[in-house]
Amino acid sequence: MTEGVQHRQAEPGKRYDVFHTDCPARAVVDHVTSRWGIWVLISLRRNDLRFYELRESIQGISEKMLAQTLRALVQDGLVRREVEPTTPPQVTYGLTEFGRELGEPLTELFDRITRRLPPYSGG
Repeated sequence: MTEGVQHRQAEPGKRYDVFHTDCPARAVVDHVTSRWGIWVLISLRRNDLRFYELRESIQGISEKMLAQTLRALVQDGLVRREVEPTTPPQVTYGLTEFGRELGEPLTELFDRITRRLPPYSGG
């Protein structure tokens, strides 16, 4: 079973005004740029992951915040949630086409940041 919202591109000539508080695109921007939304999209860029794998890949996120972030990104159509009908159910998360499209510039941003920083010596 796959859950998520199907998003259509705006009609030609019509644009969203993300600076307006009632704009539906503003909520998507808020979710993507939230403290944890970016990390979820970056973590899923290479592989689909189960909940606990995703939590382990994002150090510092609580289960509650991960669940809330995933719920919002699934509702926005950026992340897909697949449930295997087993006992207990196995839930896997992955990026939708829309999520991959938004994840590309985020990955580029992270690459640019890490290329400009001095060599990392911590652990």
